[in-house]
Amino acid sequence: MDFSTETLLIWLNDRFIPVAIIIAIAIVVRRIGMRSLDSIIRKAVKTSRFQSEAEHKQREQTLIDVFESIFGVLVWIVAIVFIFIALEINLEPLLAAGGIAGIVIGFGAQRVMQDLFAGIYVIIENQYQVGDVVDLDGDVGLVEDISLRMTIMRDLDGTVHHIPHGSIQRAKNLSKDYARINLDIGIGYSSDLEKVIEVVNRVGEDLAADDEWKVRIISPPKFMRVENFGDSSIDIKIVGETKPLEQWAAAGELRKRLKIAFDKEGIEIPFPQRTIHQAE
Repeated sequence: MDFSTETLLIWLNDRFIPVAIIIAIAIVVRRIGMRSLDSIIRKAVKTSRFQSEAEHKQREQTLIDVFESIFGVLVWIVAIVFIFIALEINLEPLLAAGGIAGIVIGFGAQRVMQDLFAGIYVIIENQYQVGDVVDLDGDVGLVEDISLRMTIMRDLDGTVHHIPHGSIQRAKNLSKDYARINLDIGIGYSSDLEKVIEVVNRVGEDLAADDEWKVRIISPPKFMRVENFGDSSIDIKIVGETKPLEQWAAAGELRKRLKIAFDKEGIEIPFPQRTIHQAE
């Protein structure tokens, strides 16, 4: 055996085999970690009886893909460090350069990481989905897309808002599971309140039984209570439940039908009045 062959065998024994073992361990750890993450995430993601199975699976898979990618990158970073050690490569210059670069990048990436972690919670907790109408710190619109970093929504004026998840302090979902009709309507003090209640409940039942509206209304709108004694009217509250995103259309149709019914029954919907006394 000549010197070059012997040297090669020694190198293979001292360098290649440890490197191969490190790579094999990294592959095994990555596969085991992937399976564990899959199981943990499927148990952690909340479901809803109003959400389809396909939508639930899509949320699960989105999170699984994200966490598996992050975990895979971390495993290979650790493996590369151990490979450098096995090859007796001096890491101090690399660590020094990486430390300086890490500080610079860290300041820029801090906000991005905040957005990413907040986005993960949005998806895990099913706070809102594409197609929902939401109020994000006062900005209201239809959600068109959700990424890990931001939510994209369009308001009633057609303006598109790009809102990073990390900047959202309060999120209101106006279309989750079900929606509610919530109307306050004024009637004259001279109106027969019992008659008003009967008319309101009848109009609500008719609306819920209508072929066009019955698939959109969960519970018929009905009189709930006397809300307030105003300067010119008695304010009554009317409530009912609808399918998500149908509350505005249903409330508009209810107002129209109530106006027609009140006119037929002689029930006054008063307007503010003012009496002026002229000094002589």
